[in-house]
Amino acid sequence: MDADSRIAPPELTTELRARLLRWYDVARRNLPWRQDADPYRVWLSEVMLQQTRVDTVKGYYARWLERFPTLESLAAAPLDEVLKAWEGLGYYSRARNLHRAVREVAEHFSGKVPADPNTFRALPGVGRYTAGAVMSIAFGRAEPVVDGNVRRVFARWTDDPAPPDASLWRLAGELVLGERPGDLNQAVMELGATICVPRSPRCMECPVKEFCRAYAAGTQNQRPAPRKTRPLPHEDTSAAVVEHEGRLLLVRRPVDARLGGMWAFPAAVRMRGESVADAAERAVREGLGVGIQAGEPIGDVEHTFSHVRATYRAVRCAWVSGEPRALRYDDWAWASPEELEKYALPVAQRRIAALAGPT
Repeated sequence: MDADSRIAPPELTTELRARLLRWYDVARRNLPWRQDADPYRVWLSEVMLQQTRVDTVKGYYARWLERFPTLESLAAAPLDEVLKAWEGLGYYSRARNLHRAVREVAEHFSGKVPADPNTFRALPGVGRYTAGAVMSIAFGRAEPVVDGNVRRVFARWTDDPAPPDASLWRLAGELVLGERPGDLNQAVMELGATICVPRSPRCMECPVKEFCRAYAAGTQNQRPAPRKTRPLPHEDTSAAVVEHEGRLLLVRRPVDARLGGMWAFPAAVRMRGESVADAAERAVREGLGVGIQAGEPIGDVEHTFSHVRATYRAVRCAWVSGEPRALRYDDWAWASPEELEKYALPVAQRRIAALAGPT
């Protein structure tokens, strides 16, 4: 029997859906993005919630809508302003893709989010999960969703330690066929977030525990099996904190680079045998065509990305010669410490600025 057919005999599927919806109506959290089904707001919330905790998103979501209350207002905003509003939320490609996508919607669809799943999914950054969530919640379409919470719930329902993605999506597609598909998708995600949690699931409070094979077998704490993770590669990076006449030198990363569109201190990954000072000078020379003199180190900043662990070794530098030119960066700026707040700086770069202190 394959994983997506183990959930329950067909005659019980209607009861399973009904129980989920009854439970969701009573137990769902009062989250700000659940106040209405406006497609723009649903879309925004789903993008923000990817790989980010709900409690973190709440504040960002409210502030974002104060600044960009409509899709048209977001489409009209410059990328710098969008990234500044996203600052600290991480995974900045989400903001860049959302901005690109809403501009396409504004230009080609008169500012209305497409209600057709295939059309919506063709927009920049819209994957299968986002498409399913927005189509089901905002438009009432029977489109499935699979996220980490859904995967865990289904693994326990089927008592499968490692259900393949194809089986998960088939099961989600079968389950969502019925009334209130958006609420049904949210009910499964809510169940995973609040009851069917990774450790010590609260099975006695689960509205559908009778349909859970792992609960019946006593294996719920082993489902799904932990995924094997590989150690992240490490980058040892020199960050040049260049000071000149009371200002610091900032650069804007190319849009297609890591943290694209964000501002930062010039930096370079150290080559084998290269000193911190030499790497800092190289970063500015090759990136901006400016000569600097590296001075004393001011501290290290550790930061973990999804695919790499980085150590930024910040070194105080003095400008020597040359006018900056955007050779390997999109732009540059001299900024006083007070002006740093105007720039969209990732968390690690903010920490480097704090190490630099007043110039």
